[in-house]
Order: sequence, then structure tokens, then C-alpha cells
Amino acid sequence: MTTTSTDAAVAVPGGAGASAAATAPAEAVTGPRRRHRDLGGAALAWLFLAPSVAVFAVFIGWPLGRSVYLSVHGHDIFGGATSYVGLDNFRELFASDEFAAVLATTALFTLFTVVPGVLGALFVVLLLEAQIRGMRLFRTAFALPFAFSVATASVVFAVIYNPAIGVANGILGQFGVERVNWLTDPSVALPAVCATTVWMNLGYNVLVLSAGIGAIPPEIVEAAKLDGATGLRLARSITIPMLSPQLFFLVVVTTIHALQSFGQIHILTKGGPDGATTTLVYSIYQRAFAFGSSDFGGASAQAIVLLFVVLACTAVQFGVLERRVHYR
Repeated sequence: MTTTSTDAAVAVPGGAGASAAATAPAEAVTGPRRRHRDLGGAALAWLFLAPSVAVFAVFIGWPLGRSVYLSVHGHDIFGGATSYVGLDNFRELFASDEFAAVLATTALFTLFTVVPGVLGALFVVLLLEAQIRGMRLFRTAFALPFAFSVATASVVFAVIYNPAIGVANGILGQFGVERVNWLTDPSVALPAVCATTVWMNLGYNVLVLSAGIGAIPPEIVEAAKLDGATGLRLARSITIPMLSPQLFFLVVVTTIHALQSFGQIHILTKGGPDGATTTLVYSIYQRAFAFGSSDFGGASAQAIVLLFVVLACTAVQFGVLERRVHYR
């Protein structure tokens, strides 16, 4: 007479049926305990995150929500929100030739600070890596701008650009060049402010790229040198591709900083002359606070436009430039 597999499982001690019966109560006990432990861990995680979430909500979430609210409302003489106007503030902006000029100035300012700032820092770092005596002193000198605040650097360059006693005109005078009105000539003011911004960002960019070069595995450099790669060929084939993550980071960060620049423009030119240095951020300030203005609705609409400009630039950079980044 034959027995079925079920009977065998029941009859044989330690069989599959016995093991299942033995583990069933354990699973029933550990299940609620595990869920309780998971809930406790999640609660503890949110407890640690609570301060950061609160700071984010107060200083980012609330201002952003308030800007969106003001951008679709009118304003009274004190800047308070009045009636709902929909997208009228945005229509007024994009129908204005002045706002188009502000966007063009912002684009030029960003281009003339990001590209020279990143390429200049790369050139400096490649020079600093050369085995030349005294390069430690130059490395310290090029990193010094990182220690200057925006206000301090702007005041220093205001003295440098002074048409009567400034160093810039003093150097040009040695070559027989006439004095240049660096901050009052509409054709020169924007490049002068851009040069100030590039100098202010140079120290940070040099530090980031220097750290990137220090992280390059020495065996890769040695192997390239054994294959005959030196000088420009070594930089083009090894150093710069290995620095692509740091270069990409600097392009993204300096673009955002350029779009948000305010201090040096306010101290050096106050948006002048004739609006030649009025970027989008400075236009927001002028519309909301300067000269007794209180157009918070129009200024908030400009702030929303700035937000989308930053998001668009960042998305394009991640979509185009990141493909060329070599992550090691």
C-alpha cells in the first residue's frame, strides 16, 4: 500500500509539514514586530529631517509660493496685493522692449562670466601643475579671490576703475592710451563688471579644479608619459577629460551664480549707465524697492521668469554637456 506525499509529510518527523507548522507562528510573530520597527525607523528619520524641512519651507517654500501669489495680483501704493489680474503682469513684461533688453543683458553677462571664468581657471590650474619653482606662491595668490566677499571685491574694483586715480587707467596711460570711463561708458561698463565677476569667481574655480587634478590616479598620468604624452597632448588627452566632472560642475554652478548676481552690479554701476548693466535680478530689485517703487506684482513676475530661466539653463546643460562627462 502506497502513501501520498501529504501523508508522508505528516507522518515523518521533521518533514516539510512539520517545518511549515513550526515556522508559521514565528512569521506571525515577527511580521507585526517588523512593521513596528519599520514605522519607528521612518519616524526617527523624519525627526532628523524636520529641522531641514522647516528651514526649506520657511526660506524657500513660503517665498516661492508668495511670489507666485503676488505675480497674479495687482498692488497698491504700499505693495500689498489687491485684485486678481491673472497673467497680465507677464503679458506686460513680454510686451516691453525694456524687459527684452534686460534679458539680452542678462544673457551677455552670463556668457562673459561663465566662459572666461571656467576656461581661465582651467588655464591657471594647468600652469600651476607645471614643475616650476615658486608655483606654490602663485597657487596661493590665485586662490586669494575666494576669500574676498562680493562687497569687498566690488569696492576694490571701484577704486581700480576710477577714471582719475585708478590703476587700470594708470596702466593704459603707460602705453599712451587715453583714459577710459570704465563704469560710466555704456559700451565698457558691462565688460568691466564681467571682469570683476570673473576675478571674484576665479579662486573658487581654481580650488575645485586643483582638487580634481589631485584626484587623478597617478598611474594613468605615468602611463601616458611612458607613451610619450607630454605638455599640451597630456593635458588634452588625459588631464582635461579626467577633469570633465569638475568642469561640468563649475559650468552649472557659475551659470546659476551669474544669473543671480546682484552685489557687484549694485556697488559698481547700480544698473547703469542707461541700463547697460541692468540684469534680470537687478531689474527685480529696481521694480520692487528702488526709487520708492513698490510694484511687487511685476517684480514677482520677473522672479518667476528668472526661476524658469535658471531651470531651463540647468536642464540644457544636463541634457547636452553631461553626455561628455567622463565619470571615473
